[in-house]
Amino acid sequence: MSAPRGQFSSRFGFIMAAAGSAVGLGNIWGFPTQTASNGGAAFVLVYLVLAFVLAYPALMAELVIGRHARANIVTALGGLSDKPLLSRLGRFTGLYGVLTASLILSFYTIVAGWMICYLAASVTDMTGMDDATHWLTSMSVERNLIASFLFAGLTLFIISSGVQDGIEKWSSRLMPMLVGLLVLLIVYVLTQPGAMEGLRVYLMPDMSRVLEPKLIISAMGQAFFSLSLGVGTMLVYGSYLSKEESLPRMGAIVTVVDVGIAFIAGLLILPAMFVAKEAGINITDAAGNLIGDSDIIFQVLPPLFDSMGGAGDFVALAFFALMTIAALTSSISMLEVPVSLAVERFQIRRPLAALAIGGSIFAISTLIIFNFGSLFGFVIDLTTKYSQPLLGVAICLYCGWIFKRNQLLEELKQGHDNLEQGVFWKIWPFYVKVICPLLILFTFWQSLA
Repeated sequence: MSAPRGQFSSRFGFIMAAAGSAVGLGNIWGFPTQTASNGGAAFVLVYLVLAFVLAYPALMAELVIGRHARANIVTALGGLSDKPLLSRLGRFTGLYGVLTASLILSFYTIVAGWMICYLAASVTDMTGMDDATHWLTSMSVERNLIASFLFAGLTLFIISSGVQDGIEKWSSRLMPMLVGLLVLLIVYVLTQPGAMEGLRVYLMPDMSRVLEPKLIISAMGQAFFSLSLGVGTMLVYGSYLSKEESLPRMGAIVTVVDVGIAFIAGLLILPAMFVAKEAGINITDAAGNLIGDSDIIFQVLPPLFDSMGGAGDFVALAFFALMTIAALTSSISMLEVPVSLAVERFQIRRPLAALAIGGSIFAISTLIIFNFGSLFGFVIDLTTKYSQPLLGVAICLYCGWIFKRNQLLEELKQGHDNLEQGVFWKIWPFYVKVICPLLILFTFWQSLA
């Protein structure tokens, strides 16, 4: 028999876990570089508006379904309708969400392994172990396998410990550490030559670009997908939330924390890039645009740390510790999606479920490592570009059209007695039924085009 179903023991624990799920590697480097290539502060302004006007309602759809069902994503979506066809479709959507979360974790484990390698390299560099540093920072099958195995083991250990003793405990420790490291790094970087130029790019808006279609579409995509929407992580975390908590309030806090950390990350990455420019390091591509994605982490920042002298070793150590923590808080939420299904529907003990599923996902990571050129980009596109948006649409439609309105209201009123008279209830149901699905589909279509 499986153990009794877990639940977050505190509001703080849920907020840290949900925010940790949302705040991943993409937030730390993806949001700042999108900002730089889309009008600087103009992008930030549009992103902030869309995060609360559009992404927050979609987040609420997952939270309310999860807490109502008190179950994994397959059971939760399958149980929203008593009509056989809709119930089967809900279960299929849930299973596809489980598969998507697992595939995301398979490539995420590899990238997180790189962060562990660079974290270790900052130590070997300080101690003069040049051969070890070279091995840790050079791409190889052996390095990727070992580092991915270590990261997968960390994720598996936390998930196998349960909701309170695993997810909640470690999220409550890791997230404050993440914010603390971010703040310390920002304070240091802003004292370096060139930092103010990066700060101006980040904070001084070119208001003429605010209404550019490309900027709005990019900001919309970032707002939706920075909150881990579409694969069931927030749905599962919502299922562990107490009935005494106000869902609209909890969703708003998670959104604020996620957006806030993304914004704070921009205060680090953009100034750091221009500090690198001041040090003679190239920060633009062939077209003259700022270098984006992982190139910042592995091509721009390591030479910057080297140029800082003795202090650079400690800055590198803090930075890659930050990146490893960001990766871990996201990975535990992704592994929880399939593990919760195995524990609840198949009555498998949590440690055994975590080991079996975590091991299977690591096997996929191994397959990707041995076929890196053909599989790595393919799996990323399949999951984040195609599957995640469509799953987000499905969850919004199930919440808006299949979830019975009176049951939805009763669920939301738990922990929020006067909700029916508030602005949220007057606006949100229409948003989740019509606006969110249409805008996610529009963003999806534009990304394909």
